[in-house]
Amino acid sequence: MSQATIAEKILSKHAGKTLRAGDFAVCKIDFAFGQDGTSSIIIDRIKELGVKKIKTKFCMVIDHSAPSPSEGVSRVHKKMRDFSQDFNTEIFDIGCGVCHQVIPESGNVLPGDLVLGADSHTCTYGALGAFSTGVGSTDLAIALATGKNWFKVPATVKIIVTGKLPKGVFAKDIILHIIGKLKSDGATYKAVEFYGPAINNMGMDGRFTVANMLVEMGAKTGFLPVDDKTAAWLKSRVSGSRRIEHITADKGALYENVYEFDISKLEPVVSMPHSVDNTAQASTLKKVKINEAFLGTCTNGRIDDLKVAAKILNKRKVSPQVKLIIAPSSRSVYLEALKLGLVEIFIKAGAVIVAPGCGPCVGTHNGIPSDAEVVISTANRNFKGRMGNPSAFIYLASPATVAVSALKGYISDPRDYF
Repeated sequence: MSQATIAEKILSKHAGKTLRAGDFAVCKIDFAFGQDGTSSIIIDRIKELGVKKIKTKFCMVIDHSAPSPSEGVSRVHKKMRDFSQDFNTEIFDIGCGVCHQVIPESGNVLPGDLVLGADSHTCTYGALGAFSTGVGSTDLAIALATGKNWFKVPATVKIIVTGKLPKGVFAKDIILHIIGKLKSDGATYKAVEFYGPAINNMGMDGRFTVANMLVEMGAKTGFLPVDDKTAAWLKSRVSGSRRIEHITADKGALYENVYEFDISKLEPVVSMPHSVDNTAQASTLKKVKINEAFLGTCTNGRIDDLKVAAKILNKRKVSPQVKLIIAPSSRSVYLEALKLGLVEIFIKAGAVIVAPGCGPCVGTHNGIPSDAEVVISTANRNFKGRMGNPSAFIYLASPATVAVSALKGYISDPRDYF
C-alpha cells in the first residue's frame, strides 16, 4: 500500500482492505484492557451479552484506587478478580502500577498493533508505534465479545520537533509547549506523527510522556518513531516469537497539517488552572505559592523522571509548607528506584512515597487537596476537580519543575539546578 500514513497502514491491515482518512471500517483488535474505574461496566456488559469466551487478548489493571480506599471500591476490585478468574484473563492487582506503564512493560503491545483501552490515555502506546486509543466501557465490551470494533480512519497531523533540548528542559516541557500553541482541540480526532532530531534523541521514558498527552489536544492516537531505541526497550519484554516491526509512514503520505517547533530556546513550561493549554513559562510564576507537589502518574512516574527529581532533592529538604507525594509508575520502577538509592533521597528530603499506581492524580485518595490549595503536579490534566476537589488549583509541570517548586514552596524555574 503506497502513500499511506501510519494510522492508515495499521487500520488497513486490521480491516483486511485499503483504507484512507475518512473511511469507516471494522477492524480486528490485538489487545484490550480496562482499569478499576472502567472495568465494572465492562464486566456488566459482557454478562448482559451472554459472552462465554473473550475473543481478543484482554487484561485488567487495578491502579486508580489502589489499595482500595473504600468499601465500594473494594467490591469493584473483587468483581474484577472474580471475572479474571472466571475468564482466565490477566490481571495486574494492587501495587503493580499504572496501566500505561505495566502494560507496555508486560510486552503485550508491539509496533503496528491495534489496541483499545477503557482509559483516555491509552494513546500512550503510540510511543511503541501502536495505534492505541481510549474508548468507553461498552465499546470495549463489544471488542471483547466480537474481537473487533469499528473505526473512522483519522486524518494525520505531522509534528516536527527540531533543536537541541536546553538544560533543565524535558519532554514534558516540549509537549506542554506544543499543546499550548495548538490548543486542547488542535488535533481533535486526528492521528499525530512526530519527527525530528529532538524526538529521535529522546529516550523511551520521554517518548511515553509525549504520547501520553496527545489526547490533551484532542488526538485519537499518535506515533513516535519506531527505531533502535524502541526495539531495544521491547526486546527484553516481549515473550515468544513476536516480531518487532519497524512501521513507518510512506514518503508520499498525505497530512492534514504539518507543524514545526524549534525547542532550542525553550524554557520550562507550566500549565495553569484550569486547562492544559493554558501555558506559561515557569520563570514567570514565581509568586505562586504551592501547598502540595505530586510526582508520578502515567505521564511522569517513570525511572528517568524519578532520577531527575532525586538529583534536585538530594541532600535538600522539602519546604515545610509543602506536601510532596511521590508515586512510582510501576513495581519495577519502584524496585529500580530503591536499587539506585532514589527512595532514600526522597524520604530524607521529606517526601511521602505511596504505592505504585495513579495516586492522587484522579482524586480518589492519597493526597486530595483542601479548598483553595495549590498543587503542582507531573500529571496530564488540571481541570476543576481532577484531584478530587473542584475548589483546588492544579498546575502541571515536568518532574524537575515540580521537585524544585517543592523545595522552595512556590513555582520555580529548575534550570539553575542543571
